[in-house]
Amino acid sequence: MSQYKIEAGTGQHIGDRQEQQDRTALFAAPHAPGYVMAVIADGMGGKSGGALAAEQVVRTAKQLFDEFYPGNNVRSLLENIVNEAHTVIKLSGVSSEKEPHSTVVALVITPQQEAIWAYVGDSRLYRFDGPNYAEKTKDHSYVEKLVDEGKITAEEAKTHRLSNILVNVLGSSTAAPYITFGEHAPLKAHDSFLLCSDGLWHYFEDHELSAAVAANSPRQASEFLIRKARDRASGRGDNCTFAIVKLVDPPTQAKTYTVQKMRRAV
Repeated sequence: MSQYKIEAGTGQHIGDRQEQQDRTALFAAPHAPGYVMAVIADGMGGKSGGALAAEQVVRTAKQLFDEFYPGNNVRSLLENIVNEAHTVIKLSGVSSEKEPHSTVVALVITPQQEAIWAYVGDSRLYRFDGPNYAEKTKDHSYVEKLVDEGKITAEEAKTHRLSNILVNVLGSSTAAPYITFGEHAPLKAHDSFLLCSDGLWHYFEDHELSAAVAANSPRQASEFLIRKARDRASGRGDNCTFAIVKLVDPPTQAKTYTVQKMRRAV
């Protein structure tokens, strides 16, 4: 029997923008039982270009995951998703006279108790160990570069006037995206992951996110995080989008039987 079962859900709010340009999705691989993917894309570009770019990321992720088989390389899958989405977004920008760009962060959970992820831009993946924050991805942004160079502190980066400038995106006509990978193994019950756009993480400390995910089901956590993000945005919020993947204890035979009896009694 598996050492855990997967619970997952997504949340999204338009914020105070006129259009929702983020996209998120959860997928199971039809030809690879036990493989699960979560993906987030934060689109950018006028005249609905951002929404189209983010939609292309999610569509590409599904198409390639649908063709994934056991024994295929997960890193290669993620790399192909990024590169193919980048190419299509760039070409669509030329044909539509728009300037579409997108971030992406994608996570794959394998039946070998592995978590493998890849990202471009400032959409983040957080990993939690129970209620404890464990790690997060490092933004491909101008302010993160300034932090690395010692020119500003991490605290100053949060409110820097150029905090929305990215140095790595999908769809750029001047540079191919570089991909940052991460992984964690072996997975166990009470591990969890949060993938999110900056419209969520901007309003929370790391420990707040870990506590919210650990204490709630994905649906309950989604409702709580959206409510808090809206309160803290004070009418100036960006699109807010995220996916939660939790590994929980599998039900025991005794517990399953008890639930079934209660349902019959009702």
